[in-house]
Amino acid sequence: MNHRVAVSFSDGQTVFFEAKHNEILLDAAFRNGLTLPVDCREGVCGTCKGLCESGKYEQDYVDEDALSESDLNARHILSCQTHILSPSSFYYDIDSTLCSKNQLRQFQAQITDIEQVADSSANLHLEVMNQDINLDYLAGQYARIKVPNDDVWRSYSFATSSSGETNHLQFLIRLLPQGAMSDYVRDRCKIGDTLTLEAPMGSFYLREIQRRQIFIAGGTGLSAFLAMLDEIVALKASSPTLETTPIELYYCVNNERDLCEIERIDHYKTQLSNFHYQLVISNPSDSYEGKKGLITEALDSDNLKENAFDMYICGPPPMIEAIKSWLQTNNIENGKLYFEKFVASNNS
Repeated sequence: MNHRVAVSFSDGQTVFFEAKHNEILLDAAFRNGLTLPVDCREGVCGTCKGLCESGKYEQDYVDEDALSESDLNARHILSCQTHILSPSSFYYDIDSTLCSKNQLRQFQAQITDIEQVADSSANLHLEVMNQDINLDYLAGQYARIKVPNDDVWRSYSFATSSSGETNHLQFLIRLLPQGAMSDYVRDRCKIGDTLTLEAPMGSFYLREIQRRQIFIAGGTGLSAFLAMLDEIVALKASSPTLETTPIELYYCVNNERDLCEIERIDHYKTQLSNFHYQLVISNPSDSYEGKKGLITEALDSDNLKENAFDMYICGPPPMIEAIKSWLQTNNIENGKLYFEKFVASNNS
């Protein structure tokens, strides 16, 4: 059974397409060539917020920061969580020209290497199989990867920028005790396997650098910043100011066994004289002598107030909310905040 869906925009334009019964609105839109706004696909960020003006629907998980109770009562929806159950119409407060062309690519890539780089993470190296595809993405964006022999997709940030050889991709995969992708990577993954990907996705990406940069990574959220640092290295030759603009990385993990890519991070120090990083371990061993505790205990409010900054955060929602609250409590208002929340699925 198919349902006719109408999507209207602030400029008065309306697009019609067919959706399968119980199909996710966002998937139906993409399948029909309409690129509705999207970021996390987990019901967390609120980027895909719209309004259902008619029709029946059901939503999966919706974070309270994305839609309040009053929003839900007013029939506001998140496209990534909305199942179409009848002919429906939706409204988005954006211009239709922003959604007129589908830039997403679905393609296949072959695993060239797999390495466990920490107790809780592994590096997955891929090569795009179709050499005619020139995959372009922004440092910080992510791809969706389909778990082989399963109908499950998972989202991972690119761990390299597209300024290099775009047919070679790297992803930092978090290994959970149990889950669809974790079990595959840990137990069945082998060199030569073919994976299906969809990219690029996300609105978390490196903006033009004009002032102090502060990167805060929680666990495998480091992946996005590896891509950003690759991008900065590539840009520095044509942007002399990058040699003097402070770039700081806070890498936060639970314990030392979760640390990875330290050699690569150290190498950025040889490429960027203005780059510094700090490890922050929440539950360190007795022998650890670096920063301990939460990221908010490692930040210096007086130091942040001295100069304007851009702060990028990629990690679990509690960490992001703690930092936002800390900034507000300390009256730090001279920075721009960009963040990417990632949520561990019940079947990750």
